[in-house]
Amino acid sequence: MEFVKKRLSEFSLEAHELYLNQSMPYLEKPPDPLQFYRDWIGPNKPCIIRNAFNHWPALSRWTPEYLREKVGSKVISVAVTPNGYADAVSGDRFVMPEERRMSFNEVLDVIEGKVQQRGVLYVQRQCSNLLDELPELTDDVEPHVSWMSAALGKSPDAVNFWLGEESAITSMHKDHYENLYCVISGEKNFILLPPTDRPFIPYGLYQPAVYRQRDDGEFEVADQSGSEKVPWIPLDPLDPDLGRYPQYQRARPLRCSVKAGEMLYLPSLWFHHVQQSHGCIAVNFWYDMEYDIKYNYYQLLETLCEVRGST
Repeated sequence: MEFVKKRLSEFSLEAHELYLNQSMPYLEKPPDPLQFYRDWIGPNKPCIIRNAFNHWPALSRWTPEYLREKVGSKVISVAVTPNGYADAVSGDRFVMPEERRMSFNEVLDVIEGKVQQRGVLYVQRQCSNLLDELPELTDDVEPHVSWMSAALGKSPDAVNFWLGEESAITSMHKDHYENLYCVISGEKNFILLPPTDRPFIPYGLYQPAVYRQRDDGEFEVADQSGSEKVPWIPLDPLDPDLGRYPQYQRARPLRCSVKAGEMLYLPSLWFHHVQQSHGCIAVNFWYDMEYDIKYNYYQLLETLCEVRGST
């Protein structure tokens, strides 16, 4: 096992030295599909693409006034937490947000400071909520990113809409999707780690639970009885407990800010932690690559990390 542990650590360091970028690369225009696959998807490297969706009406239209007019009375799903951390480890629990049904106007009232309430709101339902809950806005964006769909030979599996308060934070995790994240207004701040840094990233198994807001406004944590434990990352990259997780010192996070009009290509299985400016709006496209060769390769790495006891 010591040999496996040593080789996994060396493999991670070699990946950084041989092909991973030390800072976020930028492309100044939409790429050719074949070239994008060769230079970015295949090597599993992130980049920020400028001028990729300048033609979207959403960039100029999606003001609070316009959104109120188009979808203000529409009732949507909103994640509510006491501290902004949805889907995150809290103590010995993996706690998910309260899913609340609210009108879009009610969400905007809180974000614009017209209404004060306890809890942090985040429109973050990741089930193609733009298409399912907000179809009135789809004419303002494209249904897919043409060059990405051509590169992968498929359409996106989900198109998601994101809107939240500054306090809404996405804890570190990974997805098996190829992700194009388009910021419409505001700014998103990402902390990224490649799959090859997995040997340095701690995991644990946690009892799943859900936040619930009581009538007095306070939040409680309710266990989901009968549910299997959830594997999740307990470490907060904003304030890592290196005494408890010393291996994380060997990880090499890549930090970047994605501003309005910019698109982040976030490759599948990259670990990411996300913060945002207040009222930031974004749309992302998920392309499911669960059975891609790249996915299987990194799943083998995950298995080796588990075998050596890194979980």
